[in-house]
Amino acid sequence: MKRIITICAAILLTVSMFAEGPQGKSYLAVMNNSSNAHAVSTPVSPAEATGSKGLLSSGRATENTPYWNGTIWVNPHSTTHNNGSEVEIASSAQGFLPPHMTTSERDGIASLATGLTIYNTTVNSLQWWNGGLWVDDCDGPFFSYAVGTVFCVSGATTVVDVTNPGTGKTWMDRNLGASQVATSSTDASSYGDLYQWGRGSDGHQCRNSATTSTLSSSDQPAHGQFILVNSAPNNWRSPENTNLWQGVNGVNNPCPSGYRLPTETELNTERSSWGVGNQNAAGAFASPLKLTMAGRRVNNNGSLTNVGASGTYWSSTVSGTESRILVFASSSSFSSLFNRAYGYSVRCLKD
Repeated sequence: MKRIITICAAILLTVSMFAEGPQGKSYLAVMNNSSNAHAVSTPVSPAEATGSKGLLSSGRATENTPYWNGTIWVNPHSTTHNNGSEVEIASSAQGFLPPHMTTSERDGIASLATGLTIYNTTVNSLQWWNGGLWVDDCDGPFFSYAVGTVFCVSGATTVVDVTNPGTGKTWMDRNLGASQVATSSTDASSYGDLYQWGRGSDGHQCRNSATTSTLSSSDQPAHGQFILVNSAPNNWRSPENTNLWQGVNGVNNPCPSGYRLPTETELNTERSSWGVGNQNAAGAFASPLKLTMAGRRVNNNGSLTNVGASGTYWSSTVSGTESRILVFASSSSFSSLFNRAYGYSVRCLKD
């Protein structure tokens, strides 16, 4: 009887040593043990990589070879280990595949640990949580849009810098929401979104977003609707807040990290660089910024007007109950001010 029990226990122990893992590969787990010495398990065949989740014992001291917890701790085909890492996955034929999810799914993660990494299928980029923002590296500088950002039909706006040698300022090379750099002043793919002044990218900026006549009493409305306004002071927020878009740390700055809304002075400096005789839509497009006639969205009914006929860009500068804008059309350009319930284009400036 004792022998039978011993045999059964050995079988159970053997089964418990093998954990669930991807099929079709043999695995070798390598890790530092409690003495900081390399501990290597015996190879595990695909057929053995099944059963309960847990540690795979190699017959050596405990703590030496965690093999599979259902998701991680597998080191394929390696017998070496870097002393600076707790776990190492080595392969010359395959890569590491993190969880794939959309921006919406990512923003639904309940507990965010610094360093948490995913692959965002909305923007097609590896991203990680830095303790305050999701950041990524799309073959260029690190950038991130604020958590909760709603992207329209074109997805997240690609961040590519362009510098105007005449002003020395560096900008994003396209409007927020645009899918490409403008090929003409009436290139629809480069128009981008239309923002109400001071609002974040909550979805209202999408050209086909729904509308509501209910004003917001907070800086962040609990929806993504374009707020219609029919009376003074023609602001989507009541009471007004004039400190929403100033600087990279603006409360509702819609630009990616490191970028901000330009001031009226900065927009006018760009306009001056177009040169005498080019203070119009042609000059705006001929500039390094390739500004477009993206039109506007009307404050009282949400309709789109002047698309392909004029371009209007917000600045961060306020004036009383209104904010300053840059306007240009086929034969003119000027700086003006308008009420904050209108939807206009946004071009981000690198801080």
